[in-house]
Amino acid sequence: MFLKRFRRPKPITDAEYLAAYRSTGDLVTLGELYERHMDLVYAVCYNYLRDQEEAKDAVMQLFEQLVTDLQRHEVQHFKTWLHTVARNYCLMQLRRRTSQPVRIDAVVADASGADFQSSSSNMTTLNLDDDLDLEEDLTRMEACLQTLPTEQRTCLTLFYLEQKSYADVSNLTGYDLKQVKSYLQNGRRNLKLCMQK
Repeated sequence: MFLKRFRRPKPITDAEYLAAYRSTGDLVTLGELYERHMDLVYAVCYNYLRDQEEAKDAVMQLFEQLVTDLQRHEVQHFKTWLHTVARNYCLMQLRRRTSQPVRIDAVVADASGADFQSSSSNMTTLNLDDDLDLEEDLTRMEACLQTLPTEQRTCLTLFYLEQKSYADVSNLTGYDLKQVKSYLQNGRRNLKLCMQK
């Protein structure tokens, strides 16, 4: 009972956890804060890396990164900041993974609506040099994808990012082939318009 009077209350909000970690450097406190948002971090990592094991590794690596980052940076909104850190980490992993010229989806380069038969043959290869920032392009593409109608976004993601065939997209979504082709054509055009803004 005597000790209870002098024991510090347990942090409740993200801001309290952050303040406690910054003042003490206690990894248990940081771990409790991170655990609150681990599902979000995993979802972001899986969304970019498309591999469960890589996403799990990224979640662990990001925790190690936070140990030092949170001592150096003043963070106001932890959840938003963490989402951005996780996204940037994954984009850097994708950049490192690419030993050949990076291929940006045809959705960016081709909005003509041509009848494509295989997604792998429909990629426009761009040699990235110092003038072209892959991370910026991928971030812009992700933001633009989110502005599209659900049907277009789903078809584009399956066809280009997951490299499914027309038939696969049709089976997975329940749309007939004509609808899939229409959603892809309109989605490519809308995505290109958004990215050119």
